[in-house]
Amino acid sequence: MERLKNSGGFIRIELLSGKTGDGRVAAIAEYAKRCGIPVRYCDRKSLDRAADGAAHQGCIGYAADFEYCEPEDIFAFAELRGEPPFIIIADGIEDPHNLGSILRSCECGGVHGVIIGKNRQTAVTDTVIKVAEGAAEYVKVARVTNINDAVRDLKKRNVWVYALDMGGTDIYGCDLSGAVALVVGAEGKGVSRLTKELCDGILSLPMRGKINSLNAGVAAALAVYRKIECDAIKTK
Repeated sequence: MERLKNSGGFIRIELLSGKTGDGRVAAIAEYAKRCGIPVRYCDRKSLDRAADGAAHQGCIGYAADFEYCEPEDIFAFAELRGEPPFIIIADGIEDPHNLGSILRSCECGGVHGVIIGKNRQTAVTDTVIKVAEGAAEYVKVARVTNINDAVRDLKKRNVWVYALDMGGTDIYGCDLSGAVALVVGAEGKGVSRLTKELCDGILSLPMRGKINSLNAGVAAALAVYRKIECDAIKTK
């Protein structure tokens, strides 16, 4: 629904026949019509085969390729909103569920954009889009060849870049107001060594249990909201 509302982004949509009276199905068909997207009604067996075992809820959309932006577009968006840039960098995250979760947290937290790498990193796949639950349609995602070059470029633009990793300064003791980028690493590997060395500092979330790390998606969400808290304090 969010993709249809935002831009269309589908080649075609297949809906379960006999459900035309369902409000959600009717809304999907109406939005598709407005966007000029073909709608085909199918029986459940056809949808089950197309979904290949995944839950389809009576609707399958054949999506066009996800449209990435350039890092420059993220800065332009921040400027449009009259805010200092706030960027999340995903360094080597291979689990699409984690990236989807990060995109959702970024959309909810007002992040201006996410930067991901082209190599050893999940792209914005159908799984990422599904886990993001609509957020992928609104968050700007730039896909770059080299994460370290992106970090260098951000620093040249006077953005403070911090790695989220173990052994750093407690994030709750730092002022994250202003132009900031946070680097989130993959589970197990964390942020790569060279990327950490390029960052202005390493920030850690306090751990009080027996497990010493959080899921990457959860860690990103907590860091995003710590940044929001710092901006609110600064405004006061």
